[in-house]
Amino acid sequence: MTDETTRLTSDVIRRETHSSRAVPSTIMAGLVIISALYVMLEAALKALGQDPWLLGPEAAAGWISSLPGGISSTVLAAAGGLTFLAGLIFFLAAVLPGRKARLSIPNERAAVVVDAEVLASSLARRARVAAGVTPEQVLVTIDRRLAEVQVRPTSGIPVSEQSVQAAVEDELHRTAIDPVPLVRVTVAQSGVIGQ
Repeated sequence: MTDETTRLTSDVIRRETHSSRAVPSTIMAGLVIISALYVMLEAALKALGQDPWLLGPEAAAGWISSLPGGISSTVLAAAGGLTFLAGLIFFLAAVLPGRKARLSIPNERAAVVVDAEVLASSLARRARVAAGVTPEQVLVTIDRRLAEVQVRPTSGIPVSEQSVQAAVEDELHRTAIDPVPLVRVTVAQSGVIGQ
């Protein structure tokens, strides 16, 4: 594999496993554009000697400089809270990794990405067979670092955590995802009747 192909493959895998920042970026850019257009409109109306459309530049500056006078503290607190919340949402969208529920499998010839639900289904099948229970008695959740397997045994029939753990780890190694998540198996104390 050439360096260019390796770089392209890693770019494709990153694009498929991470969410795009296009939506929050577009929303923020739209808000900035609308605000700038409104300020330009009001300034142009002022320069032409026309009445302001909503609020003239002097009136807006006077209103801002007179804050918090004349406005209840509840309204100011709510406006401040909403502004903080909007800023926090945009900040977290920019800083957090934004991973999708997908995992990559190293391959020499192609970029291979598997959905976490598909992998969890495969692990649940292996755990179910190892535990000797029905599909409804096994729940698997998986992310990049942890594959958590929860087994509810049939009442009166013990389930070996070690055999379920070994089966799930074997299935993970067969899929060859990278990185391999840690496996945690939990067998419920109470069993299911009549399964």
